[in-house]
Amino acid sequence: MNARVWVVDDDRAVRFVLATALRDAGFAVDAFENAADALAMLRARAPDALPDLLFTDVRMPGDDGLVLLDKLKARHPQLPVVVMSAYTDVASTAGAFRGGAHEFLSKPFDLDDAVALAERTLAAARAVAHDEPMVAHDAPAAAEGELIGRTPAMQTLFRSIGRLAQAPLSVLITGETGTGKELVARALHRESPRAARPFVALNTAAIPAELLESELFGHEAGAFTGATRRHVGRFEQADGGTLFLDEIGDMPPSLQTRLLRVLAEGEFFRVGGRELIRVDVRVIAATHQPLEALVADGRFRADLLHRLDVVRLRLPPLRERRDDVPLLAPRFLAAAAQRLGTPAKRFAKAALERLRAHDWPGNVRELENLCWRLAALAPGETITPADLDVAFAPTTRDAQAVADWEDALAAWARARLAAGAHALHAEARARLDQVLLETALAQTHGHRSEAAALLGLGRNTLTRKLGPGRPRR
Repeated sequence: MNARVWVVDDDRAVRFVLATALRDAGFAVDAFENAADALAMLRARAPDALPDLLFTDVRMPGDDGLVLLDKLKARHPQLPVVVMSAYTDVASTAGAFRGGAHEFLSKPFDLDDAVALAERTLAAARAVAHDEPMVAHDAPAAAEGELIGRTPAMQTLFRSIGRLAQAPLSVLITGETGTGKELVARALHRESPRAARPFVALNTAAIPAELLESELFGHEAGAFTGATRRHVGRFEQADGGTLFLDEIGDMPPSLQTRLLRVLAEGEFFRVGGRELIRVDVRVIAATHQPLEALVADGRFRADLLHRLDVVRLRLPPLRERRDDVPLLAPRFLAAAAQRLGTPAKRFAKAALERLRAHDWPGNVRELENLCWRLAALAPGETITPADLDVAFAPTTRDAQAVADWEDALAAWARARLAAGAHALHAEARARLDQVLLETALAQTHGHRSEAAALLGLGRNTLTRKLGPGRPRR
């Protein structure tokens, strides 16, 4: 008897093409346009006439796919369900897996892939029923917030996040600088049972080696010169939650031994302390370095690598997922304009194509910083390729332009004086203030205190110069 597959989707075209492909593959298929019709059919049918597999969309009128999933699992916990969605976000993916979904299929999908997924899912369900060995496989998934993308590499990553969020395993995130490793760590924490507890992040490369031990494990008053009071370290701060250790490859060898003990036993002493501190912390580490090569060179402990690398997630560089650039850039541009209080801008099609073709050596971080510069400095509401020429990271030509700014200022002054302008100093100073303020705010992503520090101003002075109506941060 052919396996029975049900398809639930309010989109008539999706129902038709998916049902047709499944029938052509030999499945017996019923299709429904909403969850209520599918549930009614389930109630009406005898237990031996239930489907062997169900595909359901997430967003539908009435009960959505996740509600349908909850009701199905309450009545038929063994029924395998594949959740489909065009809205790729980690929250939906993790919610589907928490609810008991067997797989997550991102729209738009290839019909051959969908049929293959149906076959694998049914085979896995039969393996569980008969206690047969199962073969691991990968499938697409989704993203959240800045973690957006429809490329296969990102969908595979998002699927892994959805599955790993519920598992109390150590995760090692690898990828080039600027790919968003901390965003992945935050997503794993946010969708985990530890979400209500702290998420604590520490960049080990940003802390001097002599201070890193205290930052991690804390210290007692008098432990060293300048330690006037007890300091609670990052492990204690993260108790019950997640500790994200970025750039773990830069950790000094002397501290690697202490970290290994904490990972193995969940306990440590503060620097200068005698009280044994016990913590329950999930550690997520990240690096852009090849740790295996560091192990071979004797700069990283092999046993620590094994403790951290229970599961490894690789973030692809932006050049490997160029099709995601047109999704990311408008979001970054809108967020930057909102934070800076500048008018909303949009990309011309030619500008997006230019962005897509760029190699992005700085990855997503480079794209985000570019959008901040465009939001602050681009003169029009539409970003053109000419605007990109100015906003891209400095080139030799740009550096020469920066070096010649005084000549440019002199030429501007001569032109304004020739036009009969008066009060030229006040006009120039106002323009200078505006350019400096907007550029500093773009550099600090809208943080006023940081921008004021860069300019050597007080925060109140910067706020006064910006004038009313600007968002505060």
